Amino acid sequence: MVISIAVLAVGSLFLLLRPKGRGLPPVEAPPEPPAPTLEEPAKAGPSEEEGGATTTLPPPPVAPVEELLKAPEIEIPLPSAGRMVRLRSRLARSQNMLGRGLLELLSRDRLDDDAWDEIEETLITADIGVSTTRAMVEDLRTKVKVLGTRTPAEVRKLLREELLTQVSPELDRTLRTEPHGERPAVVLVVGVNGTGKTTTSGKLARVLVGDGKKVVLGAADTFRAAATDQLQTWGDRVGAATVRGPEGGDPASVAFDAVARGIEDKADTVIVDTAGRLHTKTGLMDELGKVKRVIEKKATVDEVLLVLDATTGQNGMRQAQVFAEVVNVTGIALTKLDGTAKGGIVISVQRELGVPVKLVGLGEGPDDLAPFDPEVFVDAIVGD
Repeated sequence: MVISIAVLAVGSLFLLLRPKGRGLPPVEAPPEPPAPTLEEPAKAGPSEEEGGATTTLPPPPVAPVEELLKAPEIEIPLPSAGRMVRLRSRLARSQNMLGRGLLELLSRDRLDDDAWDEIEETLITADIGVSTTRAMVEDLRTKVKVLGTRTPAEVRKLLREELLTQVSPELDRTLRTEPHGERPAVVLVVGVNGTGKTTTSGKLARVLVGDGKKVVLGAADTFRAAATDQLQTWGDRVGAATVRGPEGGDPASVAFDAVARGIEDKADTVIVDTAGRLHTKTGLMDELGKVKRVIEKKATVDEVLLVLDATTGQNGMRQAQVFAEVVNVTGIALTKLDGTAKGGIVISVQRELGVPVKLVGLGEGPDDLAPFDPEVFVDAIVGD
């Protein structure tokens, strides 16, 4: 009993004398994960939690450097043969109004003076030209008198024959692109800016490459950097070399270098895209004359193609006349023929200049430039 009391007394004294502030040992915070090192890179990519577990997704795959630097594949265009036949539907859509209007008028039982005035107006509206229109109307009137009663088939045949006569199928539309021995043929492309001159140069390169020819392009329109870049792109797509010079440089120098490159590469054809400034006739004459003279130190200029926009109508005719006075134009490339009902410019430009339409643009696609075929053109107007 005495011993128990003594133990309790000693325990109470210990509790009273114990230092204050001591409690349970502190809970240690979990150690922070070590920072990533070069040997252990940090994991990348989003995480998804599934049932309390964390899954790290792998980073997206990266293409090999060789794939990123891979050159674009060179395109192989279709050959020029039959191109206009393939594009006839586009031409027919734009010229349908002209053909349908003429057929309707000529099919009337009675063709009085008012009806002939309407026919004349329809032809003039199609940009056939006043003098040509009057000649056509006179021919048609004479033939209608001879025929008398006319069936729809006879009217269509009559109109087809007349239009074909006016389009002059007998003109030589050969594009001179064959080399002369070791020297390539040279095609000089001229025209005011905005007519599609540079695009036509690029598309012509595709036409020739499609026909198996080796082509060199000369970016002699040095006053527009965009024209040079555009021509370079056209050339790259078909594997044609493009010779260019500094912006604002001498166009004749670029043309000379392009022909020299054509000789060196044993090319078949060199296409030179020239500047299209038309500020004064004198300046234009001097510039184009110099380009042609410099080229002829190396090779013959075989073709001078004048690019005209079919939608400009008679304005295009005035441009054509100015260029015809400056250089010896050998052929016309008529662009945007699918976008206008004024296809009569084909007739008027040939009659005024005595130069054949050799190429026509029938759309915005890379292969929408075609050698002009008079019969396909007329058939698209009058329909089947």
